[in-house]
Amino acid sequence: MYFFFGLMVFYLILFVWYAFMMNYYRDEIIPIQKWVLSTIGIGLLESFFKAGDLWVWNVDGERFWFSLYTGVVFGVLKRAISRCLVVMLSLGWGVTCDSLGSKMRKVVLLGIIYAGCSAARDIFTVMAITENEILSQDQENEILDVVTILTFVVSFIDVTFYLWIFDALNGTMQYLEGMNQAMKLKRYLRLRLILLISVLFAILWSVFGIVDSYNDKRMVNEEENGWVLSAVWEINYLFVLIGLSYLWAPETGAKEYAYVMELSPVGGDLEFDTNIGSPDDDDNDGEEGVSSEYSDSKPGGYSDEDELHIDKGVKA
Repeated sequence: MYFFFGLMVFYLILFVWYAFMMNYYRDEIIPIQKWVLSTIGIGLLESFFKAGDLWVWNVDGERFWFSLYTGVVFGVLKRAISRCLVVMLSLGWGVTCDSLGSKMRKVVLLGIIYAGCSAARDIFTVMAITENEILSQDQENEILDVVTILTFVVSFIDVTFYLWIFDALNGTMQYLEGMNQAMKLKRYLRLRLILLISVLFAILWSVFGIVDSYNDKRMVNEEENGWVLSAVWEINYLFVLIGLSYLWAPETGAKEYAYVMELSPVGGDLEFDTNIGSPDDDDNDGEEGVSSEYSDSKPGGYSDEDELHIDKGVKA
């Protein structure tokens, strides 16, 4: 109970900060930031309802069913939207492009399928645990069999998400590297580092759980400190969400970010001086209509005779 109360406070602080930043840079908001704020808000609601359910359970000794199932639904939505969010970021939305086109429908469709399967699994799991006094043994076994099948389906969709994320991430980084977009590439390198740390942590925790299950005396007993099992995954998820919120925090020029290409110097200090004459210069018969010239710095292999110099424009 206390863990979810602390988690709720943390989500509240993160939500207030991000909402304040979006309001401060209201003219620079991009769609991906609305997804980030929505994900934080759903996480806040999930922790609020789960904390409320556990508080009522500790006080009255009975589950608060509305809060219990509402928390489960918000948890499913949070996981589904966050997976879609990471895929969108990996595809370059808001950094290399302003729209995902047909890919957006695929991302949303996969998220809906994940949400449906995950919600069914979580709800059936809660029913099997909380309704064990009402259900017969055969009914409970049938529900657990369905939960097992849904768990495999959700795991398959999770793997699909992860493969898509890292494939899209590699493609986006290759594009940015080829276009010499150093600042944007740095952002995606940090995103990849955050995701790799999260995946490594999840693997290590899963291995620990498997090894611990074969011990005679378990280090994490589900009856005594089972909340640790869900707390670890919540912390891992929050770590990724904080990283995304920091990398894609509202800032000046965010709306034009996808349209701006970073220019890198090539061949020394190359300068272009272009002056377009005003309508008053027509009296000079266009002799100074356009003036373009290179600076004194010339690439190797060129002599002074090869220097390009244009003094006059095209006469009308």
